[in-house]
Amino acid sequence: MRGWAAAANVMRVGMRRISLRLRLMLVFALVALAAAVSASAIAYWLNRDAVLTRTQNAALADFRKSLQDNTGSLPVIPTCPELQEAADRMAATSQKYEVLLVGRVRDGKECAAPSDRDLFTLRVVPSSLVTAVERERKVDESNPYPYHLYWQRITLGGKPYLVGGAKVIGGGPTGYLLKSLENERADLNSLAWSLGIATGLALIGSALLAQAAASTVLRPVQRLGDAARRLGEGKLDTRLQVSGTDELADLSRTFNRTAESLEKRVEELSAREASSRRFVADMSHELRTPLTAITAVTEVLEDEADNLDPMIAPAVQLVVSETRRLNDLVENLMEVTRFDAGTARLVLDDVDIADQITACIDARAWLDAVELDAERGIMARLDPRRLDVILANLIGNALKHGGSPVRVSVRAGEDEVEIAVRDHGPGIPEDVLPHVFDRFYKASASRPRSEGSGLGLSIALENAHIHGGEITAANSPEGGAVFTLTLPRDASALTRGGAQDGAGTRAEGGER
Repeated sequence: MRGWAAAANVMRVGMRRISLRLRLMLVFALVALAAAVSASAIAYWLNRDAVLTRTQNAALADFRKSLQDNTGSLPVIPTCPELQEAADRMAATSQKYEVLLVGRVRDGKECAAPSDRDLFTLRVVPSSLVTAVERERKVDESNPYPYHLYWQRITLGGKPYLVGGAKVIGGGPTGYLLKSLENERADLNSLAWSLGIATGLALIGSALLAQAAASTVLRPVQRLGDAARRLGEGKLDTRLQVSGTDELADLSRTFNRTAESLEKRVEELSAREASSRRFVADMSHELRTPLTAITAVTEVLEDEADNLDPMIAPAVQLVVSETRRLNDLVENLMEVTRFDAGTARLVLDDVDIADQITACIDARAWLDAVELDAERGIMARLDPRRLDVILANLIGNALKHGGSPVRVSVRAGEDEVEIAVRDHGPGIPEDVLPHVFDRFYKASASRPRSEGSGLGLSIALENAHIHGGEITAANSPEGGAVFTLTLPRDASALTRGGAQDGAGTRAEGGER
């Protein structure tokens, strides 16, 4: 049973891997084959039974009459030549069977007189048939005769024959017939071949019908699949031509209504998103002018901090730090807006990775807190400004949340370069890892406000994506978090001829 179950499971798996068209054709073919074979088998057995029954009934009826006619004129105790003569007369009928007469002759011996000594002897007759023929039955109302005619089909030399026998009532001889059924077998074989050919033609016809049915059913399904694929690719104006009133037509109408509703919904969401982007961009631009003035004032106040009243100095320092934080937030919002609008462009140059990392660290006075493991001469064609933004955010994030020393290592492959930034802090909680690159994500609700805007890691990831690269975050087995930046050695294939998109972005770490 386990073997059958395993075979059935393998068959089900195999059927799933076959195309729907082929499965429909196989099902049609199997049903047609089963129906044709069943019909052919029933027709064959019915015809076989009819042919054999007709032949044997005709032969047995003729044998019965001939046995009565030819043995009635024999003496009560015939001689063997008289039995032989009677057997020859009985065999000379239109039914073409051989006869064997067995009886007691005048010398007291038993004589077996066959019409064909080479073919039909008493040894040919089955013993069970001899026993049935010689058995005397009780005569009563339901059985008026003590002896009956019996028959049996046998095979001699690979050929079919009908053997029958009966005992003459009143003490006469016992007669047996042997009729060849070779002609009937030839007719039945011809019928079998005809039914086999008909089954084959039915199978071919069913295959053609299955092909036509599969095409009729699958063509709308294929069109529906192509339309769904185009819809998934963003072609929201995709519609299906609908004809008919069947289930497939209803499905096509449902698809069209769904596509229309989806198109309207996407248009509404796109309009809202575009409005939001314009609002953020306009707000950021509008904020830059007053921020420039405020920044200039705060710089003056910072320069005069030593001359201010000690009671006022902390407030001035708070204004200075918050102004810088607001300025960083505005710059980051403008950068995010460019990414969302798709206007960010690469300005490529040949960069030595080790020199670029060193310049980034030196510009931010991180030399004492960062360890660099990078060979000189690892060249890549990238956007230096965007690479600096990525490095500054990753290293600054590691220093802020992980603590020094931060280790930056570079590994170069044939087509890409990998930069790993590892800190020695407590690591990133597992529930936070999937969200470290989300905008404005705060790892702890108890720290809703921090020095960063929560956009640094998101901007770093966008800058990696525009290069065709990726950034991943994980926890090191030795402790601390590891951010891995992977960039192509040459990003030329991603440029579209756009110019640099304007102001730089100040580095800041994202929120863990």
